[in-house]
Amino acid sequence: MFLLIRNFTMKTSPDYRKHLVLPISVALALSAGVGAADASWPFAAALLALSGTPALVDAAEGGASQAVSDFKSQHAQWVKEREAELTRPDGWTSLIGLHWVDGKQASVGGGEGNDIRLLIAPDKLGKVEQHDGALFFSAADGAKVTADGKPLQGTVQLKPEGKDGDTKLGYDGGKGQITVIDRQGRLALRVRHADSPDRLHFKGLDVFPPDEQWQVKARFIAHPPGTTIQISNIIGNVNETPNPGYVEFDKDGKTWRLEATGDPAKGLNFIFKDATSGKETYGVGRFLHTGSVAADGTVVVDFNRAYNPPCAFTPYATCPVPPPENRFAQKDGKGEVVRLAVKAGEKKYAGHEEKPVAGG
Repeated sequence: MFLLIRNFTMKTSPDYRKHLVLPISVALALSAGVGAADASWPFAAALLALSGTPALVDAAEGGASQAVSDFKSQHAQWVKEREAELTRPDGWTSLIGLHWVDGKQASVGGGEGNDIRLLIAPDKLGKVEQHDGALFFSAADGAKVTADGKPLQGTVQLKPEGKDGDTKLGYDGGKGQITVIDRQGRLALRVRHADSPDRLHFKGLDVFPPDEQWQVKARFIAHPPGTTIQISNIIGNVNETPNPGYVEFDKDGKTWRLEATGDPAKGLNFIFKDATSGKETYGVGRFLHTGSVAADGTVVVDFNRAYNPPCAFTPYATCPVPPPENRFAQKDGKGEVVRLAVKAGEKKYAGHEEKPVAGG
């Protein structure tokens, strides 16, 4: 017994004793009547109980401190990975052009005489031709162009970006890349280059300090199968997008709702706008992704991971904008509009001038 208490320093304030927790080993010993013949046992047992309490309290505090440290370090890692993704040689900051192909034929290259002039490219790269809603590319004499990593010989059909894969034209030893995007039947060349000024002079991300209060537990409510929601993009296109349901969560004394896209079994996607949009955060809105919905219908929505769409970093993207349902605005009891300010996640990007867009 004396070995257990010889180095113990007592803390005997009333507040401290009020929160004592008796170690399990001591409780078992007392219930068995150990030491009952020793007149000093009650005092010694009290000392032993006290000696166990600081360790339990310290452990709890240490666990909470470690959890906060882990949360902050995980958030810092997320920011680091976001920056790495944006600044890959073919990341969003590598975009140097978006060229709509409206005619049947157009020359492509960096020289002034081209119909489609690229910011960074050989004077003459090749030509595109449009037939029956499809684009075809052929390289200029002497131009070193690849199609999906293989030297281009003759003409190749350019398959647009999408879930079924696309055709990638490479030039400048692979530093330059051209793909095609299809926006409701209108085709454009999307051009990337590893030496893009936006990539080489990337200014880094500015984010709100990570805050666990913005890691909310939401309730997922499913829509009837086949439900869709209209999602517009910055060039005015409108798409009917599968809408599996919405989430609800409580914040600032009110219940808020976000319509979701994606797959509840894999993860939900949101595009939202809030009271910080256009002020502290990107004016068009931000994106957010969650993990899968749990069996009890709940899902964690971590607004610390809210991130800017590609349009915040480049003028050559065609980003979707938040639907009206996801503007975080509602009327209070007096009929006045109140908005939620999501002070979490990415802020405005300092390296790209924000301009008004259609549907924003």
